[in-house]
Amino acid sequence: MTVAEYWSALGRRFGAWQHGRAVRSILDTPPIQPRDDGVILFSMIGTAVMLPYLVAAKSLNAHLQRGKIMLLDDGTLTAMDKAHLAHHCGNPQILTFADIATAPCPKGNCWERLLAILDLRLDHYVIQLDSDTVTLGPVPEIAAAIDANRSFTLGGGVEDVQHGFMTIPQMIDTIYPDGPIYPHIQSVIEASLRDVPGADGLKYIRGCAGFAGFARSANGRAMAERFAQDAGRAVGSRFSEWGSEQAASNFVIANDPDPIQLPYDRYTNHWEEDLPPHPAFIHYIGTYRYDRGSYVASTRRAIAQLQAARAE
Repeated sequence: MTVAEYWSALGRRFGAWQHGRAVRSILDTPPIQPRDDGVILFSMIGTAVMLPYLVAAKSLNAHLQRGKIMLLDDGTLTAMDKAHLAHHCGNPQILTFADIATAPCPKGNCWERLLAILDLRLDHYVIQLDSDTVTLGPVPEIAAAIDANRSFTLGGGVEDVQHGFMTIPQMIDTIYPDGPIYPHIQSVIEASLRDVPGADGLKYIRGCAGFAGFARSANGRAMAERFAQDAGRAVGSRFSEWGSEQAASNFVIANDPDPIQLPYDRYTNHWEEDLPPHPAFIHYIGTYRYDRGSYVASTRRAIAQLQAARAE
């Protein structure tokens, strides 16, 4: 480890400590009042992210004012966690992995989360919300997507947003003319999609599964199962690795009717580059989550907004 890497790692540990202290105040904010309006805010969580999740869910709910909470337990939620969730999230239904049949898709690596969402979309508009997200401002684009029953996705990054929705041949020609550009399974899968049956008539987007909306659809999980079978054959045994579920999410949304890519200046990921001036929604990617104090600052701001709303 170089000196620079040492100080960077130390800074991230300090940032994590700061965030751990700040996030406790979420327990002093008003509980969510669930709405039975056909919208579900869905997340997979465990005990390690229970408090950050409450920030994610409460801050989105405060600005969206839609839906009820539903959760997937990663197997680590404690009795105390569930008591907090019952109080703060309107006594949400909590699924377990045993509740979700996965075949012919893989098990693990977030596939249960995606498949649960796709089952629920038969009767609901379902929003997938990661626990490492914070909503800081109005989200009219999300409300409009719900009202129009259009799926949406957060962009993966600045370059990905520029590409937007593409046919699979366009994506291959633009991004992968020479095959995968890095060894991560998402790149391997995307580069292999030219080999799936009917590729010319299919679309894809390099989105982020950390925040995505799934419109009500009678198709349910049909597109995900098609993707798992066709892309799984093209990729082989690596297909079940972490990251394959995100590729499946991107594929499903891209092939829904009239999907939306959220504007990246308002709905963004926290990478190494500077954030937009006034983002409404930030997804704090794991590798860079605690860099430069942004996550703790956003968390404190979101909690302050929730506390101010209670005082009004």
